[in-house]
Amino acid sequence: MSQEEARELFTDLFVLELANNHWGSVERGKQIIREHGAIVKKHGVKAAIKLQFRDTEGFVKKEFEVDTVAREGEVVEPPGSPSRYVKKTIATRLQKEDFRVLFDEIRAHGMLTMATPFDEKTVQWCDDFDLDLVKISSHDASTHILVDHILDLKRPTIVSNGGTCIEDIDTLVHRFKQVSVPLAINHCVSLYPSEDHHLELNQIDFLRKRYPDHVLGFSTHEYRDWYASMMMSYAKGARTWERHIDIEDMEGTPVSKYCSLPHQIDEWFSAYKKAKIMCGQEALHPRKIPDEEKKYVQSVARGIYALRDLRPGDILTKKGLGVDYELAIPLQEGQYSAHDLNEPITVQNKVQKGNPVLIKNNYA
Repeated sequence: MSQEEARELFTDLFVLELANNHWGSVERGKQIIREHGAIVKKHGVKAAIKLQFRDTEGFVKKEFEVDTVAREGEVVEPPGSPSRYVKKTIATRLQKEDFRVLFDEIRAHGMLTMATPFDEKTVQWCDDFDLDLVKISSHDASTHILVDHILDLKRPTIVSNGGTCIEDIDTLVHRFKQVSVPLAINHCVSLYPSEDHHLELNQIDFLRKRYPDHVLGFSTHEYRDWYASMMMSYAKGARTWERHIDIEDMEGTPVSKYCSLPHQIDEWFSAYKKAKIMCGQEALHPRKIPDEEKKYVQSVARGIYALRDLRPGDILTKKGLGVDYELAIPLQEGQYSAHDLNEPITVQNKVQKGNPVLIKNNYA
């Protein structure tokens, strides 16, 4: 894939992270895909459903495995606790063939396929399932042994920078450039959930300046609003976005605060469309002024009217205001306007006092 094709793929792409929210249930995962797929179809946006890959045999060290079940509820340990991460990993694990079922469901709903591999073994699964995109998690941006394997895939990749120092992102960007693998970069705050004051949206400006050749995005975990941060991030130049998704089910499976439900993703997409309309065309070039706007500007401009009889060859300059001509509305069709006086105007034909000075003068 060329860099141009990759930029087109990344631009206006929504990544919906299934993550651990299926709680190890393939059927629940399929239902999440269906319900969010309907919202994607409603809005006609480009979206990828992203799953998480972990080698169930080797990811957790055997002696630290704990007995747990997928539906025991929220794990009570604080975020970042090793025990909490182990429990959730065990509770939500799927077999390789389970992922095939989920990817088939994603494709059936017209969405792109994507995954975050968290270990070297499952990087190969990205090829096995012929995924459209790959994600590098924030904490693995500096894990060179894993990145080595991902680079070998030669697949379009997105990385988030939550909790990662900028020097590590610099190194990652350089490595992807060396082997010509397309890379998009997400501003991210790795707090689950995030409060408004955590978002640091000005970092999008920083990243755009630092990595001008890359599509920049926003991976977000806030839970109080699905509108404002979308509009602000779009205006700042984010062109790919990521959120965790979930559904409410009849069995009362807990929904993490940082996850978005279908009606909230609906609102999120609406905010994107509103932002796109309000921001207009990309700021790389002067905007194209529509004809209706030109007509309006013309309608409020002042026209040049003769204050004396004018003869062919007379020259109207700024100094002649109040002597040779006056400026007044309305500006008539074909008439010189005040704007035209930026340069001297040579009168072509006779103009009687009080008449408009026309660009193609018909007065005798």
